[in-house]
Amino acid sequence: MALSEMNSNSFRMINNLGKQYTELNPFFVFIAEYMIFFLVLAVLMFLFSRSNKNRIMVICAFIALVISEIMAKIAGKFHSNYQPFAELPNVNKLVEKAVNNSFPSDHTIIFFSFCITYWLFKRGWGFLWGILAVLVGISRIWVGVHYPADVLVGAIISIVSAMIVYKIVLKLSLTKKFLRNQGVGEQSILSALSKQKKGQSKDY
Repeated sequence: MALSEMNSNSFRMINNLGKQYTELNPFFVFIAEYMIFFLVLAVLMFLFSRSNKNRIMVICAFIALVISEIMAKIAGKFHSNYQPFAELPNVNKLVEKAVNNSFPSDHTIIFFSFCITYWLFKRGWGFLWGILAVLVGISRIWVGVHYPADVLVGAIISIVSAMIVYKIVLKLSLTKKFLRNQGVGEQSILSALSKQKKGQSKDY
């Protein structure tokens, strides 16, 4: 079976659930369209909190997002496809969306960039951020505006970017200088790096 056929079949399997379980459609429409506003609210709360660690976390998430968007633009040069509702018949389309290149999914990139970064910083119950990102990705398929491949590639790009930022960017002198200019002291930066190393050692 060709990859394109697998992609279409996987889309049908998820999207058709909206026809079978119509009572779930409002939930997935809300996740797909409006959860972005709650993410923005969370970003603002963390950014303007009194915790320097939270500020560093938000800055890293933004950097991960920028890297992810660059990688996504490159990926889009090698492959492109329109939204499923524009290419396939009888799609259960639940939201309005302009027809353009949907590969990879921008919504997925945004949520995975932020949510995976939050998860890496928060650990513990931070896995809930990961669950939220997955729900958003599934919701974009459920409402008919993305293929599974759009979501999967967007998620992979963002996870890789978030991990690179978490493991490397905090250690760069340029990043430390930027953080100091934002009012984050050297001691706070070293403290964040120390906690990062402790977290990594616990993983082993």
